[in-house]
Amino acid sequence: MLLRFIDLIGKIVIDICNRAGKMGVFFYETLETLFTTRLKTKKFFFQMSYIGVGSIWVIILIGVTVGAVLAVQAYYGLHKFGAEKFIGPIVFISMVREFGPVFTAIMVIGRAGSAITAEIGTMRITEQIDALQTLCINVKQYLIVPKILAATIILPFLSIFCSLLGIMAGYFMSVYVLNINPEMYTEAIRESVVFSDITNGLIKAVFFGLLLSLVSTYKGYTTTGGARGVGIATTQSVVLANVIIFIADYILSTLMF
Repeated sequence: MLLRFIDLIGKIVIDICNRAGKMGVFFYETLETLFTTRLKTKKFFFQMSYIGVGSIWVIILIGVTVGAVLAVQAYYGLHKFGAEKFIGPIVFISMVREFGPVFTAIMVIGRAGSAITAEIGTMRITEQIDALQTLCINVKQYLIVPKILAATIILPFLSIFCSLLGIMAGYFMSVYVLNINPEMYTEAIRESVVFSDITNGLIKAVFFGLLLSLVSTYKGYTTTGGARGVGIATTQSVVLANVIIFIADYILSTLMF
């Protein structure tokens, strides 16, 4: 019984390493294509618009609601100790360090990442990718590089926007609903926040954009099994991208802070 369990664990670990290795090779080939071929600028800007501008409304909703809820919860916790002045730093640092980058990545995964996987997966099972290769078109230059590069560049801007809206919503709730002194609120932020809090949050967003686009394109590119396979690949893409984002967030937070 014990040997079977150890054998099962070994098979799982080997399978994970095998999948990670294949994704690593895919990423290496994509990087090689990026630096050795000409970027498809029209497709790149289209993806910037689709991933960035297309996600702006959901980012607005998430930023405002998270910032407002964070202010309310912080107030109820700090009010017991007479420390309401620290609501500002808590909202500001939480948004720029964690909630801004992480929630932005999650929303982009659900909206754009799943669509990217479904698009490329459909092209794979309908042999459109094979047709492009037959026409001597570099598939990674045509399909993969613009998506990964666009997501990596645009996600920090979405993260800034989400964080800014969250901070504004937290200020509104604190000053106009919870009756916190606005000067005390802003002064506490000046005393507690350093510039590295903002830059580290942006670095996180860059990594998150790279990781979510890499997972989405890879799962679409390796789709098999017809229409059912596209659905499975899309689900796996969303789940795997979210898991990787949370793991990366923990690692980056440990290294940065």
